[in-house]
Amino acid sequence: MSAAVDVLVVGAGPAGAAAGLAARRRGLDVLVVDKAAFPRDKTCGDGLTTAALRLIEHLGVDITALPGYMAVRETVLVAPDGRRVSLPLGTDGDYAAVVPRVELDAAIVDTARRAGVEVRDGVGVTAIDTNGDGVTATTGDGAVRARFVVAADGHYSFVRRCLRPPAPPELGTWHAFRQYFTGVDDPRLYVLFEADLLPGYAWVFPLPDGRANVGFGVLRRPGTTGKELNARWRELLTRSSVRTILGPGAEPEATHRAWPIPASFEYDALDDGRVLYVGDAANVVDPLTGEGIAQAIETATIAVDAIATGEPETVGERYRERVRRALGRDLRFAAALQRVLRSRRGAALAVRTAGLTPWTRRNFARWMFEVYPRALLLTPDRWRRGMFAGTGAYRRSL
Repeated sequence: MSAAVDVLVVGAGPAGAAAGLAARRRGLDVLVVDKAAFPRDKTCGDGLTTAALRLIEHLGVDITALPGYMAVRETVLVAPDGRRVSLPLGTDGDYAAVVPRVELDAAIVDTARRAGVEVRDGVGVTAIDTNGDGVTATTGDGAVRARFVVAADGHYSFVRRCLRPPAPPELGTWHAFRQYFTGVDDPRLYVLFEADLLPGYAWVFPLPDGRANVGFGVLRRPGTTGKELNARWRELLTRSSVRTILGPGAEPEATHRAWPIPASFEYDALDDGRVLYVGDAANVVDPLTGEGIAQAIETATIAVDAIATGEPETVGERYRERVRRALGRDLRFAAALQRVLRSRRGAALAVRTAGLTPWTRRNFARWMFEVYPRALLLTPDRWRRGMFAGTGAYRRSL
């Protein structure tokens, strides 16, 4: 079946589904395709910041009704020397939450479909041809001719590899492991700055019914093998710092899974003519935390806005500039802060500073979970009254 649309979105994860919704609301004819069939799992830490929660709520998706949704009311930071600092989160909405991606992604896709977006899952793209005033994609359902393509197909983006051959596969800036556990009694969210993981960290993210997403992320260093990372993961689960949090009744579910996290953001990698890259395909992942959901949804929305406004010849330029203003400076700032966490001393100082007073604990939590942009203090053009205020998402659910 051949088709002609204004926007073809490749990938139906949070970025792709958000792009479909944004295009539909803009009155554009849009088609979303994904080679996977939903619901499908996506290996992830499953954590959501305030920024991500607000954006998901704005999409019209009430994820608080999902069976795996867990609102976080308290976060505990653990320094390399074992010092713990508890960060209370606000009660005027949800400031952080955990929900399995198999549920989250399916919920956003379902919302897009209910809004009238045509989503063809189980349909992959096999070729991309850019020419003149459009793009032709070959899919499992036939050819699709589009004025623009939004590539939301992840860090191994097939669309990018079609247009920039022979580009090597994106191996990721970080490498992460995740495993689900049952029998975890502590409902708090833990971030552990283990000395040998810095500037990465280990985590225990709570889920309903005593489950937890347990994992760690480390920078990908030259020469590190998968075998070495697997051995580190097994050893990490035996450490008292982790076992104390999990408790004596914790048991693993199935096996662990690993995945790369792309965080090497560059402006010139955001577009190829009439193809705009969003989310992981654009490497717009927070290099400090590995968070990517908020960035994925925001870049998708910005991409569609750029397509819907102005002349086609300037879409790429408008997209790059709007990403720079909305996200680029925060990503650069987070990358600079990452250097602080490379040493035991830097990580210990960060945790100690966060716990100095009730004021620092409260406001460090707001900064950490992106209640406002990370580099807001350094970007006067974004200053406004009440810029450090703001509530959480889903206030009506409390």
